[in-house]
Amino acid sequence: MNNIMNKKYLVPAVIIAVVVAVIMVITSNPPSSKRGGKKPVSNVAVEVRQIIPQNYQIEVSSFGVVKPRTQSSLVTQASGQILSISANFREGGFFNKGEVLVQLDDRDYLAEVKIAQAGLLQAKQGLQEEQARVDQALIDWKRLGNGREPTELVLRQPQLAAAQAAMLSNQAQLDKALLALERTKIVAPFDGRILEKSVDVGRVVTTNAQLATIYATDYVEIRLPINNKDLALVDLPEQGKTAVAPVQFESDLIGVQHWQGQLDRTEGAIDNSSQQLYVVAQIDDPFSYQSHKQMPLKIGQYLTANIQGKVLTDAIVIPTKSIYQGSYVYVVQAGKLLRTEVSVLWQNSHDAVIASGLNANDDLVLTSLGQVSSGTPVAVAGMDKPNKERAQRSGDMAKADRPRKADKDTKHKEAQQ
Repeated sequence: MNNIMNKKYLVPAVIIAVVVAVIMVITSNPPSSKRGGKKPVSNVAVEVRQIIPQNYQIEVSSFGVVKPRTQSSLVTQASGQILSISANFREGGFFNKGEVLVQLDDRDYLAEVKIAQAGLLQAKQGLQEEQARVDQALIDWKRLGNGREPTELVLRQPQLAAAQAAMLSNQAQLDKALLALERTKIVAPFDGRILEKSVDVGRVVTTNAQLATIYATDYVEIRLPINNKDLALVDLPEQGKTAVAPVQFESDLIGVQHWQGQLDRTEGAIDNSSQQLYVVAQIDDPFSYQSHKQMPLKIGQYLTANIQGKVLTDAIVIPTKSIYQGSYVYVVQAGKLLRTEVSVLWQNSHDAVIASGLNANDDLVLTSLGQVSSGTPVAVAGMDKPNKERAQRSGDMAKADRPRKADKDTKHKEAQQ
């Protein structure tokens, strides 16, 4: 019976002891929100950069295809058999202005020239004879005219005019025959290159027959679209503007190659299909190896372009990768993350120019963050020089405050005693 009674009172005593122990543990280890002393150190470390306004050179990206500034069909203005062609008259061949590319059979034209020359000689003879008759008529009239004024018929003026007209007509016939003879030589109209050859030696061609397709080689043109939001950032070559924006071209067709060009003009209308404005750039002497020390450009070659735009003063420039979803960034304020909405004026794959949302001396977070809420405590790591100097100044101020705080604690303890 006594054992039963002892067990009856022993169980509540054990329960009471356990409850008291739990209460003591909770009291001695309060939640972190109620503990005194230092706050917990965050386990999120971020790298930041202090924003410093700077002058920034805008470069607008574009693309285009190489086109000749002049491309035309080389045609004949005479007919006949092709007797010879120039050594440069072949696809890809270069030629100079004034060079004879094709020679036609000119024997018929030489005969026409001789006929016209003979007619001109006869007309000159007739004119001289008629001029002699006019002079003789004037002499006869002075002798027999009794002081009266002679008429045009008496002085043979109509006959003289007819002889002069005959001579002019024969002169024109000779000029025409000489021109036809000259056209049997097809001469290059400019410095250029053969794109496509259509005829060869021995072929008989007629007037206006196409011999080849040629293009000029002094410079090429590249038509470049510009995004509407970038138009204000480029000095467009409109009428009255003398500044020419440089353009750096690049191609990886045969390795990585570069060419330097410049904007030449702005097109007069917005493109209907893309609703963008196009500018035309040019590259001088694009086919010379001596000028560029690399493989010459090819017609139809695709090029990427960087157009030198305006220089922005006191611009806020940040890395493009620090912008999330194209609309916001993270900054650090008072040891916590702060999500900040930004408006981007311009950006490329590396840099972004901020129009609004950030200010000078803001600490921009460079570390890529996942799902982190605004207000999360963070530890700053990898600060650049301006941030380190500021942190050092803050640390010195904190050290200066510690002795004053210790003195206050000592005085408080003495007062309690």
